[in-house]
Amino acid sequence: MHESTMNPIETEERARLDDCQTRIHSVLATIHARLDECAQEVKTRKEYMWDARRDMDHIEKIAVRQSIDQTLDAAEALRMQQNKLLKLMRSPYFGRFDFARSGDPRSDPIYIGVHHFRDDAQRQTLVYDWRAPISSMFYDFETGLARYQAPVGEIEGLITRKRQFRIREGQMEFVLETGVNIVDDVLQEELSRASNDEGMKNIVATIQRDQNAIIRNDDAHTLIIQGVAGSGKTSIALHRIAYLLYRFKDTLSSGDILIISPNRVFADYIGNVLPELGEEQVPEIGMEVLAAELLDHQYRFQSFFEQTAQLLEKNDEAFKARIAAKAAPEFLRQIDRYTEELEQRSFESVEWRTGRRIVPEWFFSEVWHKHRGVELTERVARVVAAAEQQIGIYYNHDLEVEERRALREAIRAMVRKTTLRQAYQGLFEWMEQPELFKPAGGKLEYADVFPLIYLKMRLEGITNPYQGVKHLLIDEMQDYTPVQYAVLGRIFTCRKTVLGDATQSVNPYTSSTAEQICQSLHSATSVKLTKSYRSTWEIMQFALAISPNPELEAMKRHGEAPQVHVCKRPAQMTTGIADAIVAFKTSDHQSLAIIAKTQKQAAKLHKALVEVGCEARLLDGESAGFSTGAIVCTAHLAKGLEFDRVIVADVSASNYATEMDRNLLYVACTRAMHRLSLFAVGSASAWLPIDDGVHPNRPQ
Repeated sequence: MHESTMNPIETEERARLDDCQTRIHSVLATIHARLDECAQEVKTRKEYMWDARRDMDHIEKIAVRQSIDQTLDAAEALRMQQNKLLKLMRSPYFGRFDFARSGDPRSDPIYIGVHHFRDDAQRQTLVYDWRAPISSMFYDFETGLARYQAPVGEIEGLITRKRQFRIREGQMEFVLETGVNIVDDVLQEELSRASNDEGMKNIVATIQRDQNAIIRNDDAHTLIIQGVAGSGKTSIALHRIAYLLYRFKDTLSSGDILIISPNRVFADYIGNVLPELGEEQVPEIGMEVLAAELLDHQYRFQSFFEQTAQLLEKNDEAFKARIAAKAAPEFLRQIDRYTEELEQRSFESVEWRTGRRIVPEWFFSEVWHKHRGVELTERVARVVAAAEQQIGIYYNHDLEVEERRALREAIRAMVRKTTLRQAYQGLFEWMEQPELFKPAGGKLEYADVFPLIYLKMRLEGITNPYQGVKHLLIDEMQDYTPVQYAVLGRIFTCRKTVLGDATQSVNPYTSSTAEQICQSLHSATSVKLTKSYRSTWEIMQFALAISPNPELEAMKRHGEAPQVHVCKRPAQMTTGIADAIVAFKTSDHQSLAIIAKTQKQAAKLHKALVEVGCEARLLDGESAGFSTGAIVCTAHLAKGLEFDRVIVADVSASNYATEMDRNLLYVACTRAMHRLSLFAVGSASAWLPIDDGVHPNRPQ
């Protein structure tokens, strides 16, 4: 826009932006010069070490090396600051509000950005970090009375103005000034845009008031976020992590946090959010990797992906029954009762003598049960040590080597040994349901893995490699069972953020509600996010007709109505999907998901598309990364992701018929941001809200 056509507000703000960028550039120039000095200093000291290597003593060498290390550390800190400032140059801030403290007639402009920036030469803060206490007012208040919680206490005052900006690549694209719902206006505009990058992006410019309260909640020990599809719960959880890292920067670092994510594609998808917010990447782990570590890699087992594939591809009622039984809250209580009985039978104490010295039967029993949950060898060692001490106290006698050996052998003989696998198999015999344990070829079913770990914890104890974790983030909470939460609760006693949506379970036989999770994780606070932002109004109404949710409030952002294409033959469906991919590639949209029900169907469809000349990437359980463009995947792998366009393949009556299929359809449809198309062969699924005269009475 030419300066002569700008209004006074735009002229003022563009001048302010120029001034801010000039000051950032000045600091960047200073950092660049200091980095050059650091590089030269390191080079000079290394040359000195080489030239004087024969004359330097050991102490001087250590001193020079330490000096080099200190310079390198300082240079690394400068580079981190440089990276933040380079981001600020492209987009220094996104919002402004003018705030006058109570009793002060002056109103100070507060600019909010992703990072803090202070001009030390002028002793002036030009940009406040979005996580700073004062910045909370931007999200929580419109113009008028406002307050925020500062380190010195609550500060009250008056917001006299609010503005929002979009600044991209250093250029101001718009200035919006309003007193009411300023963030909502910008949010609508942002949501209507196509995704322009790979992965999830930060939402600091469009955080809503209820979302802000969740992000800044630093009191809850365990915060459970039940959020509907498209409510931004994962993004909010990541922003909460970024906030906690800022709020507790002296005691919490990125290495102290762990994310449990459903698969590697999802982990890659969310991986750029924290670095974009100026924080280091947080460690991430899948439940299968966690399980293998807790079992010391001693057992082979099915993955959750394989379990879901088996459920979808084989109508095995016995398999479903085994999964459902082990996902029931009662199953956890049965394991507890079983371990109590095993513990009582685990040790058969007898009196032991050496000469006239006696250790009574009751003593061995008491010490043995005192150390329950300790690994077997260590438990025996503790009983031996206690017996030795007892003999020393009562008989003033130190055992000889042979006596000590005999005592150890006697105690070992009192132990009723059983392997963990035997004990686990015995659980189902004790329950009088031996048919619930059915490993295939020595490989455990996924439903058995965490009950086995829990039994190991109760009987033997477990080496915990995660004691240093201070905050745990669990996504897709609905896919974990009470036994899994019992294991997580024992391994991770730290603070937790747990998030998911009970209506988006791809496996109804293992799904948990927020209420069940609250019961499993003590001291939990539960919050709900009911407003959906991802999909257009038309797409969301279509999805809600498949799986009604009276709590979900769809944002009124309008777009094209979803299209259901009914084809006579599979080849016609392939051609229709291929044409849709071609249309996508000529559009301004960046991401398209073609979603199949099962992995076999996805692979078959991908092959058919390749044969007709369509380029698309196939995702499977081994895929390690997310990408834009056209991808073919299952609803299971697409869960948690979002795409500009979605095509759901083969939504035929025979393919989507069960309650589990209904959940998958809902998940698939709610991945779409702007456009949704569905293709059926023969007749469409009865779950779809269409009137084709074939099935007027849809199941409820």
